[in-house]
Formats: sequence, C-alpha cells, structure tokens
Amino acid sequence: MEKFTVHTGTAVPLRRSNVDTDQIIPAVYLKRVTRSGFEDGLFRSWRDADPKFVLNDDRFTGASILVAGPELGTGSSREHAVWALRDWGFKAVLAPRFGDIFRGNALKEGLLPVELDTEAIEWLWDAVDFEPDLAVTVDLETREVRAGGHTWAFPLDDFSR
Repeated sequence: MEKFTVHTGTAVPLRRSNVDTDQIIPAVYLKRVTRSGFEDGLFRSWRDADPKFVLNDDRFTGASILVAGPELGTGSSREHAVWALRDWGFKAVLAPRFGDIFRGNALKEGLLPVELDTEAIEWLWDAVDFEPDLAVTVDLETREVRAGGHTWAFPLDDFSR
C-alpha cells in the first residue's frame, strides 16, 4: 500500500456497529499464504446474502474510504481483515472506535484507522448516501477529515503518522 500525506476520495457508508474480523473476512480465506488478493473475501457473507449490501451498490464503486460504526475490527487477531480492506482499495477507515489489535495491524499494513466521534460518522453516512461522489479528504499533516464544508480533527500520534 502506498503511503499518503493527504488523500481525497469517495466513501462507503457501512452503517453497522460491532463488526468483527470474522465478518470482515470469513475464516475460509485464511488458508492463503500470500498477503494480497483478499478483496474477494471482504464482507463475503454479507455481499452474498444481501444484494443491497453497500459494497454491492454501484454508486460506491471505486471508493477508497470506509465509514463504519463503532467497534470495527474486534474479535480475532487476523491481519487478513486489514489485507482484505486494503486489497478492495480502501486507504482509510473511519469509525468511532476500533478493535485494538485491528488498529495496530491497520497502521502496520498501510491502512489508516481514523477515529471520529459518532456525530461525524453519522453525518458522513447521510452525506455520502445522498451524494456518493462527495469528496472526503483525510489529511495526516493537519490530522483532519474534511467533507462538504465540515472539518473534524482526529487523534494520531507522530509515530503512526
């Protein structure tokens, strides 16, 4: 994954909370020995079961930012969850809280976990649903997310940045 200082892209509104790593990528995909090519397993059970699942929605094709609910990446410690998100094309994931191990794995693997408050996440969900082409900017220098005239600061230590 290429590093960035400022990234602007479109976003996917994943309106779910408590999404564990087993839901991000099912265990059947863990048998692979490579560190790439996991995009086909990303949210596979949800994508197969629900034709209206957000990643099946053509409006969000090519999005590079995932906006999720609290407690994203809890559960088992599996780097495969981060690899699947990264391989799908996500450069940043925004949520109110992340599983600790997931957050560490994401930072190691070049996927930026950005913690924003619940109000910001809900605003982004609504805005992106209404306007799928809305530009969302994640700025590591200023530690801000910007979209639709709004700006939210996020915590990130210098080492992780």
